[in-house]
Amino acid sequence: MRIGLIGLGRIGAFHAETLSALSSVTSLVVTDAVPAAIDPVVKQLGVEAVETPEKLLASGVDGVVIAAATDAHPELIVAAAEAGVPVFCEKPVARTMAEGVAVARRVAGSGVPVHIGYPRRFDPGFAAARAAVASGELGWLHTVRSTTLDPAPPPPAYLAVSGGIFRDCSVHDFDAIRWVTGREVLEVYATGSDRGDPVFARSGDVAFAATVLTLDDGARAVVSNSRYNARGHDVRMELHGSVDSIAAGLDDKLPLRSAQAGVTFPGGRPYVFFMDRFADAFRAELSAFTEVVAGSRPSPCTIEDALETGWVAEAATLSLAEHRPVRIDEVREPVLG
Repeated sequence: MRIGLIGLGRIGAFHAETLSALSSVTSLVVTDAVPAAIDPVVKQLGVEAVETPEKLLASGVDGVVIAAATDAHPELIVAAAEAGVPVFCEKPVARTMAEGVAVARRVAGSGVPVHIGYPRRFDPGFAAARAAVASGELGWLHTVRSTTLDPAPPPPAYLAVSGGIFRDCSVHDFDAIRWVTGREVLEVYATGSDRGDPVFARSGDVAFAATVLTLDDGARAVVSNSRYNARGHDVRMELHGSVDSIAAGLDDKLPLRSAQAGVTFPGGRPYVFFMDRFADAFRAELSAFTEVVAGSRPSPCTIEDALETGWVAEAATLSLAEHRPVRIDEVREPVLG
């Protein structure tokens, strides 16, 4: 199949390599708003390039991968759907939830599948944890702990437009919790600290956050996030049930040091970057998208899935600002009706 790729920044260039290596992809056509980003990819991979997204969508592509800046997501998703081209788009759907809802409304009924990128759904550990929950082998869940700790903050220019830690970072935990447990979030309580670079206080953001989610079956999920985890990039999930417990992310590259005498685990070189931690998941995610394009599977993460996760982030942001629990139905806007 012929796949288009819009956006050749850090993640886009990685996606170009991944797509070029997939046996199901016979040709790849790329474009970027910055012309200088195109030439290195063309030279390295020998792919086709066009000047604009419009030309890409008109070039006979079977599917399109959007790795452009967030502000461009709504227009590109809608353009692809209107052209009848299946879409993979990195999260989020849009910068604001209002824009995201508008996108969902515009593509509803088009029959064009849209796949939003949440790579933890394709990590083997998270997938195994989901299977354990679904099989009932853990019994009923009472506690979930989800962790995302970054080794260092993103650049100030990125933080200024990220929407805050809950919309940018915690959403991965929120989505993973919903996906792994199969439950919806009813209520959120969030707290945080802007300790560290003054950019967090200036932008009304926090560098450390803790969020408690009440799930619709009564279980509680505790989410921990940090922009300063010097030992490395730490992503884990624990699920504790009435019969058994399980964890994803406990491998030898876990960026933790045990204080117990004689314990050597974990002994590997710690993960230092999200693309290091989730390289295989990103590849599996794009391979799944080619199956969506082929019509052999539905979207693994629809716009509606992504919006549900987004409402959790909105509730957490409001909770932090107002120092109170916030129910999801306080912030949610229905996509249809």
